[in-house]
Amino acid sequence: MQRITMSSLNILFFILMLTVLPHAVSLELQAVDALLTRLDSKRFSASVQESAAKAVLQRLLPTHINSFEFKIVSKDVCGGSSCFLIDNYKQSSQNEPEITIKGTTAVEIASGLHWYIKYWCGAHVSWDKTGGIQIATVPKPGLLPRVKDEGVKIQRPVPWNYYQNVVTSSYSYVWWDWERWEKEIDWMALQGINLPLAFTGQEAIWQKVFMNFNVSAKDLDDFFGGPAFLAWARMGNLHGWGGPLSQSWLNQQLVLQKKILSRMLELGMTPVLPSFSGNVPAALKKIFPSANITRLGDWNTVDGNPRWCCTYLLDPTDPLFVEIGEAFIQQQISEYGDVTDIYNCDTFNENTPPTDDPTYISSLGAAVYKAMSKGDKDAVWLMQGWLFSSDSAFWKPPQMKAILHSVPVGKMIVLDLFADVKPIWKTSSHFYGTPYVWCMLHNFGGNIEMYGTLDSIASGPIDARISENSTMVGVGTCMEGIEQNPVVYELMSEMAFRYEKVQVLEWLKTYARRRYGKEVHQIEAAWEILYHTVYNCTDGIADHNTDFIVKFPDWDPTLDSRSNISKQSQIHVIHSLPGLRRFLFEENSNAPQAHLWYSALELMKGLKLFLDAGNDLTGSITYRYDLVDITRQVLSKLANQVYGNAMIAFRQKDATAFNLHSQKFLQLIKDIDILLASDDNFLLGTWLESAKKLAVNTIEMYQYEWNARTQITMWYDTNTTTQSKLHDYANKFWSGLLEDYYLPRASTYFGYMSKSLREKDVFQLERWRKQWIVISSHWQRGQKLYPTEAKGDSLAIAKQLYDKYLVS
Repeated sequence: MQRITMSSLNILFFILMLTVLPHAVSLELQAVDALLTRLDSKRFSASVQESAAKAVLQRLLPTHINSFEFKIVSKDVCGGSSCFLIDNYKQSSQNEPEITIKGTTAVEIASGLHWYIKYWCGAHVSWDKTGGIQIATVPKPGLLPRVKDEGVKIQRPVPWNYYQNVVTSSYSYVWWDWERWEKEIDWMALQGINLPLAFTGQEAIWQKVFMNFNVSAKDLDDFFGGPAFLAWARMGNLHGWGGPLSQSWLNQQLVLQKKILSRMLELGMTPVLPSFSGNVPAALKKIFPSANITRLGDWNTVDGNPRWCCTYLLDPTDPLFVEIGEAFIQQQISEYGDVTDIYNCDTFNENTPPTDDPTYISSLGAAVYKAMSKGDKDAVWLMQGWLFSSDSAFWKPPQMKAILHSVPVGKMIVLDLFADVKPIWKTSSHFYGTPYVWCMLHNFGGNIEMYGTLDSIASGPIDARISENSTMVGVGTCMEGIEQNPVVYELMSEMAFRYEKVQVLEWLKTYARRRYGKEVHQIEAAWEILYHTVYNCTDGIADHNTDFIVKFPDWDPTLDSRSNISKQSQIHVIHSLPGLRRFLFEENSNAPQAHLWYSALELMKGLKLFLDAGNDLTGSITYRYDLVDITRQVLSKLANQVYGNAMIAFRQKDATAFNLHSQKFLQLIKDIDILLASDDNFLLGTWLESAKKLAVNTIEMYQYEWNARTQITMWYDTNTTTQSKLHDYANKFWSGLLEDYYLPRASTYFGYMSKSLREKDVFQLERWRKQWIVISSHWQRGQKLYPTEAKGDSLAIAKQLYDKYLVS
């Protein structure tokens, strides 16, 4: 009888949910509409936005400044949503514009301009470091192609195109000046990004806020991280590492932030500003001894060193939390004006709450929002959904609902941060009715690796938007580091304007023609291979940047890989590239394995096609970048196999074979460095010099260079025998870094292995670690100058390396 009763109750509850959920979804989306209306009222005037769009054109196509007419229109013209319209200008004389582009904001106008020069003129826009722009195919003024008579109207299917991850500011933007930021904001506008994160300069705001709570500037020296580690200090993962921050840095970054915000607003973007998550300086505990301030657990230090780890967290339910949160929002409004209603806050990012009690989590969320809304009564909380993916064991449905439903209806937007690989919306009923943005994460640590999930990008946002009871309100690009894989970012940006799924192979044909400025059959065939190989990762493994050159295995090669392996374990063959013999690995081997999700032989064919097209694309910067990148990709995978051969030879105690393979691995590092040196966009010197350029004295110059060198190598702390847990997380294939950092590391390691074979002794793992940590520390503190200009002919070098390593 009880079973029947419970079953009936379950059915009743299910029916009730089916009835209530659509109503709840409707209320959430109505609140979003109200938010959009409110944000529209904050925008600059039509004339300011039209001038800002014209300035983008001036920087992109100065020869065509009079060829276009730009005009802001109301959403009524676009059926109530955001859109751009492209039409032929009705000329009455020769000196008048040729094309009219209208849009609901300057971003829409810039997007329309980009759409037009892409699909009518065959132009291409990417970051300077990935080849830059190709506008040679844009006809001269007076000869621009006409659009169809009725014109073109492109509406956004969802309101927002979000941009950035909270750590992009450290992996990519940290050393930027206004000149570089201006280019980025232009790129953003052309890609249709209208909801960018704006995190620059917040430490200057925090300094003013905390000093009002009697925290001294000296106390903050241990709170703020160094320039290259600010993102993690902001999230409460660490404190003090790489610091302290000078007053000149704080002032400089605040001035830069005001320029960034001003330009974003002129273009009609809605910046997302930071808010308070509870992360506080240690001094606050002494100043307010009765406040509920606790220490978080260790985040990736070697041995729980409190000098860097275990930051202080003010409990959101403490009254002081609301006071500080309100003060921070108000200080931003005082500095910047009333520029937004959307604020980012990530509670417990890779830090677990002290309890999984939904009541506590709900009170936590309510307090976080209260602090926001006290500072801005119209505040909307934008939260990265990374915690639901990275700590899924903790964030079960009750805990997720507790945080998502802890704020008033329509006051939270979630970023489904990893939707390109592991979408949370599918397993959470669209975040249990909370509005969300479908995001592509794609890149970790700013690594240079050819990788992508193009099919997922081309269809995922559409599936989410048209799914029943969908609360999707945007698409987003949330990479940890930019300036790599430009094809992935161009397609993702287009999804902000696509109502239907993209046929990727056809789209890639037009992409290749635009990118290189002409139709080359070998290139089109090569891109078809790229689509089916590097850009078709479907295994769900995020850690794809594990090539042994840049992420060298730190393990004892003498360990018996057969221990803990059942007798039933099968042996499989890893096929080597031409010129290498086959070698065996046991499936359950504890030997390090690099991630390979495609046929290396197929990508070799793609490289050969790229090389064959070289004579047709002489002088193309976009071609040169892609050629270097593909050659690097192929050779780095070859190096993984050579490393494997060396390990097998070592275990077989074959000193001759070991020396052959280890020397080949080292030679590959040297040769890849030469290849990378032939393109301006793969140089270590650029990163280091941009860091030093921001310094105002020699002390800052040394500190900034140490920050820049450390982030891309050890990243975090070490002790005498243990590397940082995050070493190589932000690895880079950059000329100079390979020759002077990765090469000595591999050489030292192989030297210990060779000594072990000669002396028939065990591999001295701890000695190798100690020596390498000393070498690395010396390099991190070094001040050697590295080139900032390329040398050598990329095509000739790539052909030489192909013949050297890949021809049987």
